[in-house]
Amino acid sequence: MLLLVEIPLSGAQQKKAINWKSWSQLENALLEEPKPVFIFFHAEWCDYCKKIEREIFTNPAVISKINADYYAVEMDVETTDTITFEGVDFINKQALTMRNGIHEIPLLLASREGFSFSLPATVVLNKDFTLKDRHFEYYTSKELLEFL
Repeated sequence: MLLLVEIPLSGAQQKKAINWKSWSQLENALLEEPKPVFIFFHAEWCDYCKKIEREIFTNPAVISKINADYYAVEMDVETTDTITFEGVDFINKQALTMRNGIHEIPLLLASREGFSFSLPATVVLNKDFTLKDRHFEYYTSKELLEFL
């Protein structure tokens, strides 16, 4: 009887979450089944990034939409990890010479001409990995669902 009571409670405690993938997992998934890609770039110091993670990425409708229709990747723009994608190594060259250096991947995918790099940055790619949309500001769940 005790087991029957615990099973529903443990199921109720499990929250749905976005199925974030690493870059290598993304590469493998795209080879297996091409699908659009949702990329969220953030940094530890970015308050709006934290607000998006806390308020938007916990919304059940957002979670369902992203998990159903996209591969999702989130990345700290200041990481110093070497990321290999499609046989190319990407690094954070800026970290060698400056504080808060930005990794090559966000610089490649989320830079705007004439602007310094800014966060939060969200990039949506088509299933052929071409650019569909980019957003460089805070958004609500409703706004996110509209542009997805």
